[in-house]
Amino acid sequence: MILLTILIFVLVIGLLVFVHELGHFVMAKKAGMKVEEFGFGFPPRLFGYKYKDTIYSINWIPLGGFVKILGEDGESPDPDSFSSKSALRRFSVLIAGVLMNMVLAYVLITGGLIAGLPTLVGEGETLAAGAKITDSRVTVLYVEEGSPAQKAGMKSGDIIAEIDGSAVTSVEEAQDVASLKSGSILTYALARGEESYTLDIIPRVNPPEGEGPIGIVLGMVGKVSYPWYRALYLGAVNTFGLAVQILVAFGSLIKSLLTDRALIGSLTGPVGIAVLTRDAARLGFSNLLYFTSVLSVNLAIINSLPFPALDGGRVLFLIIEKIRRKKLNAQFEGYANAVGFFLLLALMVWVTVKDVNRFSTQFGVLWDKIIGIF
Repeated sequence: MILLTILIFVLVIGLLVFVHELGHFVMAKKAGMKVEEFGFGFPPRLFGYKYKDTIYSINWIPLGGFVKILGEDGESPDPDSFSSKSALRRFSVLIAGVLMNMVLAYVLITGGLIAGLPTLVGEGETLAAGAKITDSRVTVLYVEEGSPAQKAGMKSGDIIAEIDGSAVTSVEEAQDVASLKSGSILTYALARGEESYTLDIIPRVNPPEGEGPIGIVLGMVGKVSYPWYRALYLGAVNTFGLAVQILVAFGSLIKSLLTDRALIGSLTGPVGIAVLTRDAARLGFSNLLYFTSVLSVNLAIINSLPFPALDGGRVLFLIIEKIRRKKLNAQFEGYANAVGFFLLLALMVWVTVKDVNRFSTQFGVLWDKIIGIF
């Protein structure tokens, strides 16, 4: 399972980065720029093949890819270089990666809507026309920190099949059992993806207000699918809605960082994403599909930020160039991107260390397994 988690994480991150770089590559070619190398994975190089002035390489670190465009990092007199092209063509190349990540999210969400995505289907929920609902189950939506359910090992996404040997068919039924038998041991039969297990939990007699006896929020979740012609439209609507939600979340995070820094602990990096990828995969392929689409939109939005070293930062330099009607000093732009890259790298290291501490149990087991291979 550990090796499968690593493989799924590598495939997901590799797909996101590779698609992003593919957007830069295709648009650079269309803009008449010389692409020196288009690599799958990151160096050192395993092998490469040169075709029409471009080296197509396979590299040892399988986490995405990269595009090396002539003159991208400085002035070049070559008419086929990035720096020699018009601002509009350079803008189209820079923004292509972001657009490709949005397209990927749309494709994944649309495919999920055709195959069926887990969706709240309980009373009061409204679904789009043409929805087909299958396999509705009582599902844990949220687990309160420090609650009996959390201490016992219950997680969001768990399906409650039985309580004390009796089948659970509604949210109200699960809530009533926990309330009526508070203070007594209840045995919950749960399903998590393909796994089944039981947990013994004692519901609290006097739980904190709003938490309930065992500290969970429940909902009826079913697999909802649509005909392909409806999915094409709904995929676009859902992708746009997802982008808006993530933008709002980013806005709240940035505001917090600039004021009380209350949300700074919510930042996560590769280790945290690996753990979340594992959890999504355990809940089934459709959950992993949607989680990948969320990551793709996140990557698009992050790269759009007007910060040096990111695509958005380079677009900002283009806008300044158009306002000044004069190209920025190549050395200055290079230094700005280098500083930006260093700051992003430092942030990544800090977040990774924090994630290792946060997920110390899972990470420790994972590290022991990796060491054991060798």
